[in-house]
Amino acid sequence: MKTLNIIGAGKVGKVLGKNFQRQQQFAIQQVLNRTPASASNAVAWVGAGQAVNGISQLQPADVTMLSVSDDQIASICQQLADAGLLKVGSVIFHCSGAKESTELRAARLAGAVVASVHPVRSFANVDLLAEQFAGTICSVEGDEAALTLLVPALQAIGAETVIINADNKLLYHAGSVFASNYLVTLMDVALRTYQAAGIPAEIAQKMAAPLARQTLENVFNLGTQAALTGPIARGDMQTVALQQTRLNDWDQQAGDLYQAFTQPTIDLAALHHSEK
Repeated sequence: MKTLNIIGAGKVGKVLGKNFQRQQQFAIQQVLNRTPASASNAVAWVGAGQAVNGISQLQPADVTMLSVSDDQIASICQQLADAGLLKVGSVIFHCSGAKESTELRAARLAGAVVASVHPVRSFANVDLLAEQFAGTICSVEGDEAALTLLVPALQAIGAETVIINADNKLLYHAGSVFASNYLVTLMDVALRTYQAAGIPAEIAQKMAAPLARQTLENVFNLGTQAALTGPIARGDMQTVALQQTRLNDWDQQAGDLYQAFTQPTIDLAALHHSEK
């Protein structure tokens, strides 16, 4: 097996590392995190590897995974190259959804091949995801030689891979932000709005949960147009205007969010009616 060093074994790094180890795709060699304790905890969780305290303690590996924050990718890659850890034949990839593989230009200059691998999943519960990683879509892009190695390894741990154009990474990742991060923010506003109307928090959750879950089911079973319900779908713009005023009086940010969604929802409803 080819050896794998993990730099930044947080949620993503740990889940990928554990699955690579379990399916014997790579031999986990060394793990470097911001603190020795974090690296040791990651090694224990993954069940393989050796925790190290700095780049100076790293040994060259066949493959290096940079699962660090976006703003650290280029600088850490440069440090690895300066330390002589990347050479002709080395493979290095990062796990950012927004950054391109070109962030690893220092590795390319050292003769290594580069890629980016972004698992499109929520990593809120890593213990659960580590056991249920199969079926995860991973978007990949980079050098053909790197993808030739990484794509089969990802598929061996149950991932579905899709090759994307590096020029579209920011747009692609924004889609993930809408589908995940901003969905959480939207639900937070919904729950706070219920509570502002005098609904106890526990009841607000019980009210919102079936609405949100069924709506998402409808979106993916029926499509967005058919899934749309509510005052705009009915053409009840008076209610929309009254709600807008009341929200503005209560919380301007909530009012701004409501207003931002109004026109796109009108357009979606119009599209649905035109296709009936």
